Amino acid sequence: MRSVFLDTVGLIAPWDQDDQWHVAASRAFARLLSDRVPVVTTCYVLAECGNAAARTTMRQDVVLLRERLEAAGRLIFPTDDDWRTAWDGYRQGAAGQAGLVDHVSFTVMRRLEIDDAFTNDRHFSAAGFHVLF
Repeated sequence: MRSVFLDTVGLIAPWDQDDQWHVAASRAFARLLSDRVPVVTTCYVLAECGNAAARTTMRQDVVLLRERLEAAGRLIFPTDDDWRTAWDGYRQGAAGQAGLVDHVSFTVMRRLEIDDAFTNDRHFSAAGFHVLF
Protein backbone atom coordinates (compact mmCIF):
# COMPACT_ATOMS: atom_id res chain seq x y z
CA MET A 1 0.00 0.00 0.00
CA ARG A 2 1.26 3.47 -0.83
CA SER A 3 2.27 5.85 1.91
CA VAL A 4 1.81 9.60 1.90
CA PHE A 5 4.37 12.03 3.26
CA LEU A 6 3.01 14.74 5.58
CA ASP A 7 4.51 18.18 4.97
CA THR A 8 4.32 21.19 7.27
CA VAL A 9 2.04 23.15 4.90
CA GLY A 10 -0.32 20.18 4.76
CA LEU A 11 -0.40 19.67 8.50
CA ILE A 12 -0.91 23.29 9.52
CA ALA A 13 -3.74 23.92 7.03
CA PRO A 14 -6.38 21.56 8.53
CA TRP A 15 -5.49 22.63 12.07
CA ASP A 16 -5.76 26.36 11.36
CA GLN A 17 -9.26 27.42 10.31
CA ASP A 18 -7.88 30.78 9.12
CA ASP A 19 -5.35 29.15 6.79
CA GLN A 20 -6.02 29.83 3.10
CA TRP A 21 -5.75 26.09 2.37
CA HIS A 22 -7.89 24.92 5.31
CA VAL A 23 -10.87 23.64 3.31
CA ALA A 24 -8.85 21.90 0.57
CA ALA A 25 -6.43 20.36 3.06
CA SER A 26 -9.22 19.20 5.39
CA ARG A 27 -10.98 17.45 2.51
CA ALA A 28 -7.77 15.82 1.31
CA PHE A 29 -6.89 14.67 4.82
CA ALA A 30 -10.40 13.25 5.35
CA ARG A 31 -9.90 11.18 2.17
CA LEU A 32 -6.58 9.85 3.47
CA LEU A 33 -8.21 8.87 6.75
CA SER A 34 -11.24 7.22 5.12
CA ASP A 35 -8.95 5.30 2.73
CA ARG A 36 -6.72 4.34 5.67
CA VAL A 37 -3.61 5.46 3.79
CA PRO A 38 -0.44 5.13 5.88
CA VAL A 39 1.23 8.48 6.51
CA VAL A 40 4.79 9.33 7.49
CA THR A 41 6.79 12.44 8.20
CA THR A 42 10.17 13.42 9.58
CA CYS A 43 11.17 14.83 12.93
CA TYR A 44 12.14 18.01 11.06
CA VAL A 45 8.63 18.56 9.70
CA LEU A 46 7.24 18.04 13.19
CA ALA A 47 9.77 20.54 14.54
CA GLU A 48 8.55 23.10 11.99
CA CYS A 49 4.95 22.40 13.00
CA GLY A 50 5.88 22.68 16.66
CA ASN A 51 7.47 26.06 16.06
CA ALA A 52 4.47 27.31 14.07
CA ALA A 53 2.02 26.07 16.71
CA ALA A 54 3.95 27.01 19.84
CA ARG A 55 1.74 29.94 20.84
CA THR A 56 -1.55 28.72 19.35
CA THR A 57 -4.32 26.25 20.06
CA MET A 58 -2.64 23.88 17.55
CA ARG A 59 0.10 23.03 20.03
CA GLN A 60 -1.75 19.96 21.31
CA ASP A 61 -2.44 18.78 17.74
CA VAL A 62 1.31 18.62 17.09
CA VAL A 63 1.91 16.74 20.34
CA LEU A 64 -0.81 14.18 19.56
CA LEU A 65 0.43 13.66 16.01
CA ARG A 66 3.98 13.05 17.22
CA GLU A 67 2.77 10.50 19.76
CA ARG A 68 0.65 8.65 17.19
CA LEU A 69 3.34 8.62 14.51
CA GLU A 70 6.02 7.45 16.93
CA ALA A 71 3.78 4.69 18.31
CA ALA A 72 3.06 3.49 14.75
CA GLY A 73 6.72 3.63 13.68
CA ARG A 74 5.90 6.33 11.12
CA LEU A 75 8.05 9.17 12.44
CA ILE A 76 11.22 9.14 10.38
CA PHE A 77 14.56 10.26 11.77
CA PRO A 78 16.72 11.01 8.72
CA THR A 79 19.99 9.15 8.34
CA ASP A 80 23.39 10.82 8.08
CA ASP A 81 23.29 10.11 4.32
CA ASP A 82 19.84 11.76 4.08
CA TRP A 83 21.26 14.82 5.84
CA ARG A 84 24.25 15.10 3.50
CA THR A 85 22.13 14.56 0.38
CA ALA A 86 19.62 17.19 1.53
CA TRP A 87 22.41 19.71 2.07
CA ASP A 88 23.75 19.00 -1.43
CA GLY A 89 20.32 19.75 -2.93
CA TYR A 90 19.98 22.85 -0.79
CA ARG A 91 23.44 24.11 -1.80
CA GLN A 92 22.60 23.62 -5.47
CA GLY A 93 19.27 25.46 -5.15
CA ALA A 94 17.40 22.42 -6.43
CA ALA A 95 13.59 22.19 -6.58
CA GLY A 96 12.99 25.89 -7.06
CA GLN A 97 15.25 27.04 -4.21
CA ALA A 98 13.43 24.85 -1.65
CA GLY A 99 14.37 25.16 1.99
CA LEU A 100 16.51 22.68 3.89
CA VAL A 101 13.64 20.90 5.64
CA ASP A 102 11.98 20.35 2.26
CA HIS A 103 15.23 18.89 0.91
CA VAL A 104 15.38 16.50 3.85
CA SER A 105 11.78 15.54 3.06
CA PHE A 106 12.57 14.95 -0.64
CA THR A 107 15.55 12.79 0.26
CA VAL A 108 13.56 10.67 2.72
CA MET A 109 10.67 10.35 0.28
CA ARG A 110 13.00 9.10 -2.45
CA ARG A 111 14.67 6.64 -0.10
CA LEU A 112 11.28 5.28 1.02
CA GLU A 113 9.89 5.41 -2.55
CA ILE A 114 7.02 7.74 -1.61
CA ASP A 115 5.53 9.74 -4.49
CA ASP A 116 2.64 11.57 -2.78
CA ALA A 117 2.95 14.51 -0.42
CA PHE A 118 0.17 15.92 1.70
CA THR A 119 0.88 19.52 0.79
CA ASN A 120 0.42 22.04 -1.96
CA ASP A 121 3.96 23.40 -1.61
CA ARG A 122 5.23 24.04 -5.15
CA HIS A 123 8.70 22.84 -4.14
CA PHE A 124 7.40 19.28 -3.86
CA SER A 125 6.04 19.49 -7.41
CA ALA A 126 9.34 20.99 -8.60
CA ALA A 127 11.14 18.03 -7.02
CA GLY A 128 8.92 15.59 -8.96
CA PHE A 129 6.38 14.61 -6.31
CA HIS A 130 2.59 14.58 -6.50
CA VAL A 131 0.90 17.06 -4.16
CA LEU A 132 -2.53 16.15 -2.80
CA PHE A 133 -4.27 19.53 -2.64
